[in-house]
Amino acid sequence: QLWSFRRLYQVQTRQLRLLSATEDEHGGLFVDMQDPMDSHLFASSLRASLSHWTRLGKRGIWIKLPIRHYNLIEAAVKEGFWYHHAEPKYVMLAKWLPQDEPCALPANASHRVTVGAFVINDKKEVLVVQEKNGMLKGKGVWKFPTGTANQGEDICAAAVREVKEETGIETKFEQVLTFREHHKAFFQKSDLFFVCFLKPLSYNIKVQESEIEAAQWMPFQEYTAQSFVQRYELLRNMVKICKAKMDGRYSGFPAVPIKPSFKEGRDIIYFNNNQASNSNDGSTQ
Repeated sequence: QLWSFRRLYQVQTRQLRLLSATEDEHGGLFVDMQDPMDSHLFASSLRASLSHWTRLGKRGIWIKLPIRHYNLIEAAVKEGFWYHHAEPKYVMLAKWLPQDEPCALPANASHRVTVGAFVINDKKEVLVVQEKNGMLKGKGVWKFPTGTANQGEDICAAAVREVKEETGIETKFEQVLTFREHHKAFFQKSDLFFVCFLKPLSYNIKVQESEIEAAQWMPFQEYTAQSFVQRYELLRNMVKICKAKMDGRYSGFPAVPIKPSFKEGRDIIYFNNNQASNSNDGSTQ
């Protein structure tokens, strides 16, 4: 049996092929390992491929390994690849080939997007929740519904979804009122927190029992009087902006769908279209 294994390995070595790769737009290559492969054969193919790609002057090399091919990770790491990022079903490895150039490969995504929803009814009552988990658990603090935008989800859609999930309230997105950036947050990533103004389309609250302890419509002045709100500069500024919006002294940024420049589908741009329409952009000069 040992002789048979050695014989098979020798045959595989003689039949060694370079890894299949596609070129990217920056002089690099992308290897998508979909088919299973013996780890020893992969290591040999990878070494041969790297030597060949170096002679061709290739730069960054990307290897996408589905989770089912975890047996190939060690061989790639031994050849100088590093973890670039991971998703639930794959890990992306990277290696920079030029020895006389600093690595120009882009870093992994550095930010996450979170949203907070300012929802106020005709009685000037704001929709607030108490969280069942996290740092505010059991502290009796009433706060805006908040959450993280999903991958591929628009900010405006994320705000509407979070309100629906946490309180059962249907809403319509109106504007982004402001946003805050904070660094070294979740897993040391930076955080962009967008405060959105939403109009309620329903009023009967149904609490998300897994995450929310309680929810209610609270008079805006009662919300702002909380010691927790008064303690933090971020929340004090949010209160000022929301109050100005309620009084008609502030206008945020509606979501305007636009056609993407370099791909199919649609993008969204957030801007104050009323002020933009009234401003002179120099086009007639």
